[in-house]
Amino acid sequence: MKILVTGGLGFIGSHTVVELQNEGFEVIIIDNLSNSSIDVLDKITSITGIKPEYHNIDLKDKLAVKIFFEHHKVDGVIHFAAFKAVGESVQIPLEYYENNIGSLVYILQEMKANNLNNFIFSSSCTVYGQADELPITENAPIKPAESPYGNTKQIGEEIIKDISKISDLKAIALRYFNPIGAHPSAIIGELPIGVPQNLIPYVVQTAAGIRKELSVFGSDYDTPDGTAVRDYIHVVDVAKAHIVALKRLIENKNKSQYEVFNLGTGKGNSVLEVINSFEKVTGKKVNYKLVDKRSGDVTAAYADTNFANTELGWKTELSLDEALLSAWKWQETFK
Repeated sequence: MKILVTGGLGFIGSHTVVELQNEGFEVIIIDNLSNSSIDVLDKITSITGIKPEYHNIDLKDKLAVKIFFEHHKVDGVIHFAAFKAVGESVQIPLEYYENNIGSLVYILQEMKANNLNNFIFSSSCTVYGQADELPITENAPIKPAESPYGNTKQIGEEIIKDISKISDLKAIALRYFNPIGAHPSAIIGELPIGVPQNLIPYVVQTAAGIRKELSVFGSDYDTPDGTAVRDYIHVVDVAKAHIVALKRLIENKNKSQYEVFNLGTGKGNSVLEVINSFEKVTGKKVNYKLVDKRSGDVTAAYADTNFANTELGWKTELSLDEALLSAWKWQETFK
């Protein structure tokens, strides 16, 4: 079966392409390289032995999206392509709304026009905002978004839900908590362009001497050590969840047209705990300083994974230590 992966050269996208190919799917990648590198295409090929079909298309280009779908019959779409940095989205909200919402609408329009029905959406735990209760279940209220990025994921889910009510679209939104780490081969991993916007790339680049020091945003949160708490999940576990979700749709095992699952470990770790874990498994020191909180960040967020474990039939297999060590091994390849 042929699967379109948008943003397939990005961090989570590339790992998912590898898992798709390992499971025998034929993959077509769309990626405009705005936060990825064409080198990843060859790296995927070196891991799997199969070169995916690739198209450099900006999904904000409605005509280009239309032409693509007119010429390519696919059995499912996994939609990763989006801007994804909470802090950056506060600074440039219009770019986030145009990119994240526009591309989604154009893809769904063409899926509807071409009777394509299997859709996996890359969503986020940011849709919950600052949750009232922890751990966070899929039934937790969707709070007002803390950032434009979070809002694009909320709006995206609403759009998909609305379309699924009036069409044959079968969709699953996977709400990631905090994907980290790299492929065990150390051939692909998280490589943001420019200054990293996420914690782990900044940690490993600081340990490698590329960055002078890591800024830990906020030290007076209502958490055991005052730093923000997140649910950090190995990217390979996240990638494998997409395969499980896709097969669920293809095999018509979904219980409704639109379903939602949390992807997390069920455990929260503070920023300082992550730094300590990294130093323990790598033997490298991380130079950091405590600074003011960042606009858009919540105090704590970690998943209740029961529904994904029981209904989706997926669970995490890799630990925080393993994820951090894999991230460091990936960074080491740049020496």
